[in-house]
Amino acid sequence: MSSLSTHVLDTARGRPAAGVPVQLLDSSGNSLAEGLTDHDGRVAPIGGDLPSGTYSLRFDVAVHQPDGFYPEVVVTFTVAEDESHYHVPLLLSPFGYSTYRGS
Repeated sequence: MSSLSTHVLDTARGRPAAGVPVQLLDSSGNSLAEGLTDHDGRVAPIGGDLPSGTYSLRFDVAVHQPDGFYPEVVVTFTVAEDESHYHVPLLLSPFGYSTYRGS
């Protein structure tokens, strides 16, 4: 089984994005877990032990950026390795976002 964490950073303001609701979904769109980014923009862990498969993290970024272009960001990823930690950061700005597999 694998573990998962995430981190949301507001690149326009140069600080963590606190208070962003995050939802973990399975490949069928069923909710597995929910969290809220802390003062440092982190949710860790989320979802407990995850078997191999495809998952999505849904970020309700409109809470943090009510005037932003994207009201939500959905990042879909594959957990391929057992006994590994997955970290999915989200870099956020009012008119764009970026993500990568972190460590």
